[in-house]
Amino acid sequence: MVILFDGICNLCNSFVRFVIKRDKNNIFKFASLQSNYGTALFSHFRIPLNSFETIILYDGKNIYFKSNAIIKIVSSLGKQWKIVLIFKIIPLIIRNFFYDLIARKRYMLFGKRDSCMIPNPEEKAKFTDDIPFMP
Repeated sequence: MVILFDGICNLCNSFVRFVIKRDKNNIFKFASLQSNYGTALFSHFRIPLNSFETIILYDGKNIYFKSNAIIKIVSSLGKQWKIVLIFKIIPLIIRNFFYDLIARKRYMLFGKRDSCMIPNPEEKAKFTDDIPFMP
């Protein structure tokens, strides 16, 4: 599964670090939305190229956006994280309203970087920026 994130967003980068730390089974790979991988995925799924206000999860056949992506990612981190599935009882329109609210204000609230994050040597294998997108 590949998590695509806004590479210059501090909140998004913190979420990526959160997932890396807890992904004990190495089920996730990562790519910035701005990467070649991200651009190819956007093109394949006909997603507007300026859609940087969402986390995207691609599992090889399905694509998840916004709150659905967050719930799917966190609930995949192990038994103790399955509790986040409770948020599925909240209608998607309400979940994504709050997601969008935070996404629009994320730079103001959490700041942003001048460039995409650079993984440390141990994390490098988890990033797919240089791997071609294969639908």
